[in-house]
Parts: sequence; structure tokens; C-alpha cells
Amino acid sequence: MKAVVYESFSAPPQLTTVPDPTPESGGVVIKVMATGVCRSDWHGWVGHDPDIRLPHVPGHEFSGVVEAVGKQVTKWRVGDRVTVPFVAGCGHCPECHSGNHQVCDHQFQPGFTHWGSFAEYVSIHQADINLVSLPETLDFTTAASLGCRFVTSFRAVVDQGKTSAGQWVAVHGCGGVGLSAIMIANAIGANVIAIDISEDKLDLARALGSVATVNAAKVANVVEAVQEITRGGAHVSLDALGHPVTCFNSVSNLRKRGKHVQVGLMLGEHSTPAIPMSKVIAHELEILGSHGMQAHRYDAMFAMMKSGKLTPEKLIGRTINLEQSIEVLMNMDKFEVAGVTVVTEF
Repeated sequence: MKAVVYESFSAPPQLTTVPDPTPESGGVVIKVMATGVCRSDWHGWVGHDPDIRLPHVPGHEFSGVVEAVGKQVTKWRVGDRVTVPFVAGCGHCPECHSGNHQVCDHQFQPGFTHWGSFAEYVSIHQADINLVSLPETLDFTTAASLGCRFVTSFRAVVDQGKTSAGQWVAVHGCGGVGLSAIMIANAIGANVIAIDISEDKLDLARALGSVATVNAAKVANVVEAVQEITRGGAHVSLDALGHPVTCFNSVSNLRKRGKHVQVGLMLGEHSTPAIPMSKVIAHELEILGSHGMQAHRYDAMFAMMKSGKLTPEKLIGRTINLEQSIEVLMNMDKFEVAGVTVVTEF
């Protein structure tokens, strides 16, 4: 099969031919129809993920068709249209037994723990608990765009933040994660403030339902700006970028007993950000993480998509071919493209 492979960290990946995968007894092989290019892939490429073993094929946001099925798989057959959470569970540990596959003790992540979806085919383990059936009305490109960004934002806003109608939600960073969070929070009736340094991304945030925006490059103090707009601070605030500054601002702009949800990855030199802990204690703030979403929670998201409350296709910035993914991957840290980039030609 054709695949994008890098032999060493931060070295330019190459489009090459590698052996086709074969399914494990409990797994499947999926023919990739579309795959997103995500900043998490960039983190892996530069060496921030200890799970990656070289040479490596990146890619974890994808949709496709089941191509081959292991002998122990009971729920899936060749030809099924599917996607997969970027964090998948073993099905046997205490976390999986409690339904929390996204924090499985023995989790696997295509594109990190093993070769991913920047290829014509990808192998997935424990298919019976990790595959998600795609509605017939959902095209492969949109399904791939859900990837880690949209589903992680859904869990961050709905399950972790427990956001409710009328609350103020601050979203720091308007990339794929942030724009997804804005759309989801707006769909459940929250008042969303978008914070970014790009006017183009803030324009898109407004189009997706943000009732206010803050350009962090133009205001003197982001925290004060958010507190002024909300008259006291946000009920829920998300760091959708993953940077010490946005993390600090997200915690600091909360009102008393507010919730900060860390969605953007904090890796490498950014892994230990400063936190205004005295404020966390005095105002009884909550600090939460959001790490993917279980396969069994996709139905709630699909229901909101079917009703028209969520329209993730609006987040797709452009579609490219597999070879073009190399340049996009290497430039993910420059945040040049608004919306989600999806590979649709292999």
C-alpha cells in the first residue's frame, strides 16, 4: 500500500510503498477513505510522543470501509462503513469495564502506538468495542473531520464541562478543536466567547455561533476582557490550543466555581504550565482534562448532527491528496489554515 512514512523525528516524511496490514484475530483492517491532518500528528512527528517507534506512519482521524476481519470479530463484516475513536480501549481493564475506554489502562492509538491512517489501509485492534458505524447520510470526509478534534470537544463541552444553556463558555484558540467546541457549545444554548490572535479565525468563530470575540493580540489583558464581557467570568473555559499562556488565561478568566477543561495537548516544553492555584483554591475552581471520547458516546453526537444542531462539515477548510499531507503536517505548528484539512485522495 501507499503510505506516508518518517524514518526519524522532524525529518521530512516520504510517500512510499509498505506492506499491507493484516487483521489480528480480534481486529480489522480498514480501507481509508479520508483522514484528517491534526496538530497531534505534528507533535508525534517532532518526537513528543513516547509511544511512537520508528519508522512510523502518522494519522489518527479517519473513516473508511472494513476490508478484512479477524476470526474473533463478531459485530463487523467486510464492507461496513466505520470510524474509530483516536483513543481505543482494550475492553478488559477496570476503566473499560466502567465505560471509560478513553482512559483505558492499556489503550492503543492508531498513528501513535502503531501505524496510522496516512495510508491506504490501517489495522485496528479490539474491533467489537472500538469501531463506530457511520450513518448512511454521513460522508467519509465529514466523518474523518470528527476525528480527535470534534469528538474531544464534544466530550469536553458536554461530558466534562457539563455546559448548560445560558452559561458563558470561553474558548481559547480557534483551530479545529476550538471551532468544534464553539459549534457544540452554541448548539446546546451556551453563550460562547472565542479568543484567538487571527481575525480570520475569529470571523469563522462568529459564523459558527460565537456571540463575542477577543483578539488576544490586540487587547491589553485577555482575562479582563473575558470577565468584562461575561460580567464576572466564564462558567466553563477551554484551552483548545495547548499553550502555557492560553492555559493560564483559561483558568484565570473563570467565575467562582467555574470549570477549566484542558483540551489542547501540553507536550514537550509546554508540559508543565503555570496555574493560578491560589485562585483555584479561593474560588473553588475545577480543572479537568478531556482525552478523546468512547465509541459508545458517538450516538449522542450523531443525533445532534442528524437534527441539524451540529454541522461539522462547516469546519472543513480544504481537502488534499496523500502526498500533500506531508507539507501540511510539517507546517501544523504555524496555524496557517483555518478549519480542518482532510486527505481524500490516496
